[in-house]
Amino acid sequence: LLTAMNAMRDGNFRKRLPVVGEGLVAELTIAYNEIADRQQHILSELTRVQRVAGREGRHSERLQASLGEGGWARCVEAANSLVTDLVRPTGEFARVVAAVSDGDLTQRMDLRLEGQSLRGEPLRVARSVNGLVNQLSSIADEITRVTREVGTEGKLGGQAQVREADGSWRDLIDAVNTMSSRLTA
Repeated sequence: LLTAMNAMRDGNFRKRLPVVGEGLVAELTIAYNEIADRQQHILSELTRVQRVAGREGRHSERLQASLGEGGWARCVEAANSLVTDLVRPTGEFARVVAAVSDGDLTQRMDLRLEGQSLRGEPLRVARSVNGLVNQLSSIADEITRVTREVGTEGKLGGQAQVREADGSWRDLIDAVNTMSSRLTA
């Protein structure tokens, strides 16, 4: 029994003891084997969900209920809650990016999910995505306005105004403004 308990302490949950005889020794052996079964179940479920949800991308996958109650069940619940908490912002991110890809610049990531404010890295990602969509929306609105003024209304020299546009976005705005300016010359 001591050898098996030391093995479990060191992370070997596969070791089982043969039940021999009756009485206290048999009861201890059975209890040890049941503890090892529960530990092995949780380890197997964590490994399975890590592979299926983490590597294969099936984010709806969760650990199956444990063989025990109390702390055993709480371990499964905690692991399932962790997966849910990590996956939920990813789903929101995918929803907004898919909308942008389809040309819908009205969608934003919610900074609250199921009544709780995002924090840490999920909040940083949500703010970055929302900032990007806001920037794209402003740029699209200004380019649309300038091209409508020049092309449809005949107002030459219109200039797109987008604050805080840098890099490629600034280059795009400058190109539209240059084109609009050259039409007046």
